[in-house]
Amino acid sequence: MRRQHGIPLDDRIVLYLQMAGLYYLARLNETWFRLDEPLVSAFVERWRPETHTFSHAVQGVHDHAPGCSIPVRAPIDSQYVSGCLTDFARYVEGGRPAWETFSELPQGADNETVRRYAHTYIMMLLSTQLFGDKSGTRLHIHWLPYVARLEDMGQYSWGSAALSWLFRCMCRMTNRNVVKLAGPLQLLQSWIFWRFPGFRPEGFDVFHWPLASSWSGYQPTLSDKGPRVAHWRLRIDLLQHRRCEYLLFLPEVVQVVHPEILEPRHMSLWRAATALIYFAVIEWHPVDRVLPQFGGVQGRPRAAVNIDFLMSKDGRGEDRWFPHTLQFWHLHWADRAQHVLQFDVVADPGPSHEYLDWWYQYGRRFLSPEHLL
Repeated sequence: MRRQHGIPLDDRIVLYLQMAGLYYLARLNETWFRLDEPLVSAFVERWRPETHTFSHAVQGVHDHAPGCSIPVRAPIDSQYVSGCLTDFARYVEGGRPAWETFSELPQGADNETVRRYAHTYIMMLLSTQLFGDKSGTRLHIHWLPYVARLEDMGQYSWGSAALSWLFRCMCRMTNRNVVKLAGPLQLLQSWIFWRFPGFRPEGFDVFHWPLASSWSGYQPTLSDKGPRVAHWRLRIDLLQHRRCEYLLFLPEVVQVVHPEILEPRHMSLWRAATALIYFAVIEWHPVDRVLPQFGGVQGRPRAAVNIDFLMSKDGRGEDRWFPHTLQFWHLHWADRAQHVLQFDVVADPGPSHEYLDWWYQYGRRFLSPEHLL
């Protein structure tokens, strides 16, 4: 299928977007911000595929991005997004999708045309904002069964699926032969600004909802990418404790965040050490390694869950039977409530002494040349 860009949001499809749980993502799409590739590249350099965390120079600070789906309120505590496209003929007419392409929704359009426009708009959202890849103008057909049943889309965990895809893309980008970024990188950049106040652009200190819209209008320079990567690399190397926020929600964020985000069923899920699923992509949610982000004290970590064998799964060839062969991980997500970590929340969260001893032994603090530090 060919990808469409820049389809305008029309008030007549808002009901369908709310039904699908993607209304706030659609609102954000209207006020998006430019990706700062050097900043994101400098962070991806510190991504550790074996632990699914960022390793920083700050003593004992390891991060992952649990809040990447929060800025757009994508559904989280729902069914995993997976399955094979079996009844392909039901969704195409003459070799094309069963809804046409649009430049805009015509005035006086009937209900069926509005619904088809909603289908097209949601496919655009999924392919550009949550699950972007390197396929250029092409998009994947495996969303067709979900988009065709708009009434059921809100029952699926698009937030955890987007996080799974982001993790997989970052793991791939740690390969030195990969030169192009992919994935929901604007959400990653939003998380960086949120997590590290010192990295926020000037004039963007007021939070709005959706949270990622707080950076609307940010236009980083597109020149001197190489020197700017080195600049951000050094900024991260020189990061201090006072320049990062341990807690997931600051008071000023709580004032604007949607109340549903703060419901116990959602907040507890962020502390679940479980599988993240996006079709054949299986990644791990390593909450046990980032307890300070949730108000806990970080102890010496246990051995990381080894999912190296899953990194090559892409749903093609023999992998097309992944709904059956990866069932163990699907069951793990289904039992996610049983894997929520319990720990004491303290006033001053951070790493323990035993963790720091471990970190000094195995951590890599600096990536910049020594003479710059």
